Amino acid sequence: MAQTTEFATRIDIPLERRRSLIAMLNQQLADTFDLMSQAKQAHWNVKGPQFLELHELFDELAGQLSGFVDLLAERVTALGGMAMGTARMAATTSRLPEYPSDITDGLAHVAALADRFAAYGKTTRQAIDFAAELSDQATADLLTEIARAIDKDLWFLEAHLQG
Repeated sequence: MAQTTEFATRIDIPLERRRSLIAMLNQQLADTFDLMSQAKQAHWNVKGPQFLELHELFDELAGQLSGFVDLLAERVTALGGMAMGTARMAATTSRLPEYPSDITDGLAHVAALADRFAAYGKTTRQAIDFAAELSDQATADLLTEIARAIDKDLWFLEAHLQG
């Protein structure tokens, strides 16, 4: 994702560090937007005996991710960058695997989302370390908040698969 637009800010993080943080945050933004849309895909297409419970769970997950999309985009702009947050931008840069378009079974959706939440949690922890290395505690804290929620969501998903 090319970062071509910069805006002045009085945040005391040097420009080169901010550029690196903006690129990392835009990558997280793309992954988050993609994961949100995948949770909605599961929400719309789930079938089976646990339909209502999973339909509501998947919608809650997507709603929470929507909030994270907003937080990440706002952090990008606070650092003087341009948030790269359209669906097309996310689709071209997301690191998550494409969501299966042929599943309807509730537990198949749970497993597909669990795989993606785990992958997203991993890259979020890597982003926390990156922000900390660049001495941006605010970004690291934001990402820590997201990682904590994602780990809890993964626990909820995995609990459906355990028995």
